[in-house]
Amino acid sequence: MGDHKNVEIPTYFACPISLQLMKDPVTLPTGITYDRDNIEKWLYTKKNNTCPVTKQALSDHVELTPNHTLRRLIQSWCTLNPTSGVERLPTPRLPISKSDILKLLKDLKHPNLQTKCLRRLKAIVLENETNKRSMEAVGAVDYLTNYVLNDHNISMTSSSHVEDQLGFELVTPIDEAITILYHMQLSQTGLQGLFAKTGDFVETLTHVMQRAASYETRTYTVLLLKSMFEAANTMQVTPLLKHEFFKELVTILTDEISQKATKATLKLLINVCLSGRNRIRAAEAAAVPALIDILLDSTDKRVSEMVLLALDLLCQCAEGRSELLKHGAGLAVVSKKIFRVSPVASERAVRIVHSVAKFSGNGGVVAEMLQIGVVGKLCLVLQVDCGSKMKEKAMEVLKMHARVWNNSSCIPHTLIASYPA
Repeated sequence: MGDHKNVEIPTYFACPISLQLMKDPVTLPTGITYDRDNIEKWLYTKKNNTCPVTKQALSDHVELTPNHTLRRLIQSWCTLNPTSGVERLPTPRLPISKSDILKLLKDLKHPNLQTKCLRRLKAIVLENETNKRSMEAVGAVDYLTNYVLNDHNISMTSSSHVEDQLGFELVTPIDEAITILYHMQLSQTGLQGLFAKTGDFVETLTHVMQRAASYETRTYTVLLLKSMFEAANTMQVTPLLKHEFFKELVTILTDEISQKATKATLKLLINVCLSGRNRIRAAEAAAVPALIDILLDSTDKRVSEMVLLALDLLCQCAEGRSELLKHGAGLAVVSKKIFRVSPVASERAVRIVHSVAKFSGNGGVVAEMLQIGVVGKLCLVLQVDCGSKMKEKAMEVLKMHARVWNNSSCIPHTLIASYPA
């Protein structure tokens, strides 16, 4: 066992995960004891559902039982070894009880207690992973979603401001409720339940994004929506969303709130646009020009990949292709990203060019593709070592418009030899 301040730690005092002295030992239903911080990270941060030692499956709401006897033994051992540099461990504060959480949630129905209760619930959920699971277990999601769904509370987003605990920004009770829901880091089951039980909750969250004065609230709202739709995708459920929903996503992208908000919004847009009907709504909400503008400025590899994936989906509908072609830099920036970002980005860019050439390739578009170097890039795709699907798409486009492009002086002589016969 590892050395601790020049003294050997007894085996049964060390956490099986970290092999370090346990500060707050808790026991799983499997009978194995771990340090609370380590087992919470294993279960909730890393999303494991088994006991690390026994590999037995654990339930979603597994109980972590404090091992008071072992903790006292560890504290006594620390007291007996002060000359070896071992400090006595303080008695850890017990997690808040489920009954106390439930009382705070029930008190939300009293207007004069709402702000106080929400602040306390926020502090509880931010304290540790056990509190997050306890809140979900007692039904906090239903209480908080019902609170947010209340039209009177929604109107409070633009009034009745209160100061947050750090004093940085004025926040409302709705801001606090959204923050709590996000930080609960709901289980897959919890997110699916949230999506299934409250059909108008997506619309309500759209209103929150519209009216929220706080960038933080808008970020937490889009992050919560992203998690909800990721859970919905596992159920193969993607509803037809309203125009306002996509307008708010576009607004968040154009406002450039933060890198975190941008990435979450892009992931959410990709998830909901897996449905063809939502692609049309997104295109009508000006998602395509917003994505192109991000692509023009982005130096982040992952952001560029997600933008190209979103554009690929949107260009599978006529409205999306039309918006791409209307943008002065649309085709040019997509073509430029081929071989400039990553293999994933290159494949998506070629797919976008393929969609435009096949379904929107009128005379003007075909001429533009030649002039701005798209055709040369496609010839380059045939020369270099890349994915076979990417080469197939490039070959198909080049053959499609060979009568116009073949032997053109606009194609560099080093690439014209690659032009398919």
